[in-house]
Amino acid sequence: MIRDDILRQQLENARQKLYVLQAKHGFNHASVLKQSVIMDNLINQYNHLYYIKEKKPTA
Repeated sequence: MIRDDILRQQLENARQKLYVLQAKHGFNHASVLKQSVIMDNLINQYNHLYYIKEKKPTA
């Protein structure tokens, strides 16, 4: 499983790339939409990782 800090860095990199693509091409360009999907997947992974940590029993 991917580590929390690595996933956060990937999210930040994806966010920056999305911002640059949107500034260059606008919101409806294919590359912006593709990057948005990548970002959504990373957010889902992060939320899943966070959920697992929250639900993990502490002994």
